[in-house]
Amino acid sequence: MRELCEKLGYAFRNPKLLETALTHPSFGGDHHVPHYQRLEFLGDAVLELAVSDYLYRELPDVDEGKLTRIRAALVREETLCSAARRIGLGRFIRLSVGEERSGGRDKPSILSDVMEAVFAAVYLDGGFGCAVEVVSRVLGSELRPQSLADHLDSKSRLQEIMQRDGEMPEYEFISMEGPPHAPKFSYRVRAGVRALGEGSGSSKQSAQQAAARDALKRMGALS
Repeated sequence: MRELCEKLGYAFRNPKLLETALTHPSFGGDHHVPHYQRLEFLGDAVLELAVSDYLYRELPDVDEGKLTRIRAALVREETLCSAARRIGLGRFIRLSVGEERSGGRDKPSILSDVMEAVFAAVYLDGGFGCAVEVVSRVLGSELRPQSLADHLDSKSRLQEIMQRDGEMPEYEFISMEGPPHAPKFSYRVRAGVRALGEGSGSSKQSAQQAAARDALKRMGALS
């Protein structure tokens, strides 16, 4: 766990909290030890408040509606899963043999749940200030000014239009090409099984923006 603490930038005074945050219910049931579900419940609220506080301070001129949309994009499963993969969180999760064999270490639902549980563990161990620092460090690039600005553009406009019909856009990774220093990402935006648009860019965010713009053009909502 020392390696994970280094990645988080936080040293636990009570390592048992982190151990519980990394314990899947399947492992907890098999070995009769606490698992992460209660921590996940708390971590969801810690994450939302930490991101809300950050956005409130960093985007003083953005209205409540747009702040809500940006926050929703930052706390969703896809974002948490990407952050978890960046720090290699899956390697540290305690799983049952069956869950291990079914690829549990890389399941988006498990990675995002454990990420929230870790935030809660930090909060209980060191307080809200420490939790905010870890959230900021783990989300990293998602909180850069340009990434936040991206959420105010085509993606937000597409989401706003789709919400009127009770739908939400989903962004599906297609491919990554090119050398490591100049990658090209491709994404598809969907509404359920229906493809709405595709786009490419030098980052995941820019590719998703391009996909959203393509969808808006196909809808006739963008010239």
